[in-house]
Amino acid sequence: MTYQWAVRFTGSNAPDWGRRLAYSLLFLLLTACGSFSPSTQLLSELPPLQYQGESLELEQVKLRAPTPDLLALDEEMLDFVHRYTAGINSRRQRLHTLHRAVGGSATLGLEYDPFAGGTALEAFHSQSANCLSYANLFIALAREVGLDARYQWVDVRPSWTRMGERVAVRLHVNASVQVSARDRYMVDLDPLPAREITGSQEIRDEDAQALYHSNIAMDALSQEELDIAWVHAMRALQLSPQMSHLWVNLGVVYRRADQHQAAEAAYLHALEVDSFDRSAMNNLMVLYDLLGREVEYLYWKSRVDSYRDINPFYHAWLGDQAGEEHDWHKARGHYEEAVSLEPEDSELLFSLGIIHRELGQPKAALRYLGKAMSKATLFKEHEIYRAEYDRINRSLAAAQ
Repeated sequence: MTYQWAVRFTGSNAPDWGRRLAYSLLFLLLTACGSFSPSTQLLSELPPLQYQGESLELEQVKLRAPTPDLLALDEEMLDFVHRYTAGINSRRQRLHTLHRAVGGSATLGLEYDPFAGGTALEAFHSQSANCLSYANLFIALAREVGLDARYQWVDVRPSWTRMGERVAVRLHVNASVQVSARDRYMVDLDPLPAREITGSQEIRDEDAQALYHSNIAMDALSQEELDIAWVHAMRALQLSPQMSHLWVNLGVVYRRADQHQAAEAAYLHALEVDSFDRSAMNNLMVLYDLLGREVEYLYWKSRVDSYRDINPFYHAWLGDQAGEEHDWHKARGHYEEAVSLEPEDSELLFSLGIIHRELGQPKAALRYLGKAMSKATLFKEHEIYRAEYDRINRSLAAAQ
């Protein structure tokens, strides 16, 4: 069985214990900068897309896939933002007021829709947005009132398919606002729980434009509109040629057009940009399996298996599957492996404590919950861990 991999950047609701597999197979979009590079050179060397008797050339990309101003405001938007922030001198208070105005049901009432994309203008007037279009809107409004707002990429824990062979990656971007030398706020329409976030970094406006084009490309790919998918995938890479996973998306378009050599070149270049790109490895497996190139297929399968097996979140995912089946002994083994690989992760420690609770081992549960509290970096996390610790402690005292 083969899998096709392509991404639409929608943002992500976080899964709870037993729901981590509810997410579709997605591709990552990453960030980088630079103008001329080996990436841009390869882009110019890739063949035209052959589709329905038409040959699409690189020179057609900007004409057929123009980049809109994602942050443009109209008079109604200007009136909105100044109406709710006028006279507020504190940047922190201005930020909080703007955030409430955008999300409040009595004001703009913007709602989350994972399939709503577009510019700040489109998000404002449709009153719906995914994580990327919300970032467009909030950053545009925030900059208008003098706030230092930027795009921020959020790294999210991966999960795997039922067979454990394909990685399912959830994608998220939001806004980051600096209100003082020490204080920076993350602004989100559909925030992820802290336990799902493994890192973050600011990205350029051009990277956000690339994400916008990649969304259009992947929507078109899902409709088998390969010409539209190709020009927008190429435009995304013109804007951010060092986004490794955008090369993967382009490779998928070429593979669907049966241009296998170009697909292979795109996947391999993604790995030159990021040697840990699991999506590229998986797509090479798919391609080599399709072409009957068994030696290459087995090589990349071994690479995928190797990276998977040293990933603590893979073992945590296996533990979650065992937990869904109430096989707590098996779940404990998987989470012990996860903790051995990532001993500082408070959520892994907390989950292992819960597993010991389910096994009727309250003292071990308290030990791991105590460790989780000591590693927690957010007050809310610490509160959750403390509440469970106290509950088990009370039950243990009552039983003695």
